[in-house]
Amino acid sequence: MKKIFYIIVLSIFTSTSVLAEGNLAAKPTKLELEIRGDLTMSATSFELETGKYYKWIIESDGIEEMMLQAPDIFRNVWISQIVIDEREIHGVNSLYGIEFDDEGDVAIFLVPIRPGKFEYYVKGYRDRGMVGTFNVK
Repeated sequence: MKKIFYIIVLSIFTSTSVLAEGNLAAKPTKLELEIRGDLTMSATSFELETGKYYKWIIESDGIEEMMLQAPDIFRNVWISQIVIDEREIHGVNSLYGIEFDDEGDVAIFLVPIRPGKFEYYVKGYRDRGMVGTFNVK
């Protein structure tokens, strides 16, 4: 009977340590993206891992009004908060995109929960190359 008890306890501790990859108490890894009025983006791919904490900083130069959309990644992450002009938004359950009417930046604090390839793009400019990919492992 003791043997079975030790096997159960050991399996619980080893399985939880395998599942807990990221440390949410640590500083988030920065991901930076600039979307520009000349129809270019500073990054077209990001490599992420499930369970790790990230701070995605999106910056626009404000030359063009643009909406960055990333519906698939937003459905497959947990969003801790969004920061716009030093104002924090908590409890975001659903997000489709971020629109920039003027120059500015937005920080999205997130944790990927599902692996896969997820696109982000600027609405209306996808066919002009303003598209990128999150590769989540």
